[in-house]
Amino acid sequence: MIEKISFYTSRTTRKDEVCSIRSKFPNKLPVIVERYIREKTLPLLDKTKFLVPFDLHLNLTSWLILTPPIALDSTQALFLLVAEKSMSCMSSSMGEVYSQHRDTDGFLYITYASQEMFGAAHPAARPPC
Repeated sequence: MIEKISFYTSRTTRKDEVCSIRSKFPNKLPVIVERYIREKTLPLLDKTKFLVPFDLHLNLTSWLILTPPIALDSTQALFLLVAEKSMSCMSSSMGEVYSQHRDTDGFLYITYASQEMFGAAHPAARPPC
């Protein structure tokens, strides 16, 4: 289960907010970025709502949103889940991702999480010769 801002505000309020945003900023997309609810190592972001251009690629969006960059150790990888369930191609434009995965309230929800990868955090001690 992913902790969404939608649990705290009504759908009508969120739809009204999206309409207001889109009328003021027609070339921007409303995006909400939140940490996966079971994530233990990555910090919470200071803000969760962002306006991003249609033509910006998802990989650049993650760089802009996660500035300053989230510190990962050498064994971790960062994953972005779109609409709570899928990993979108990082070279996709935000316009493409938004049109395919936006919520019925008009926001695009992106969730970030880490995953242990690339072996153990500390290499095992070498056995004596």
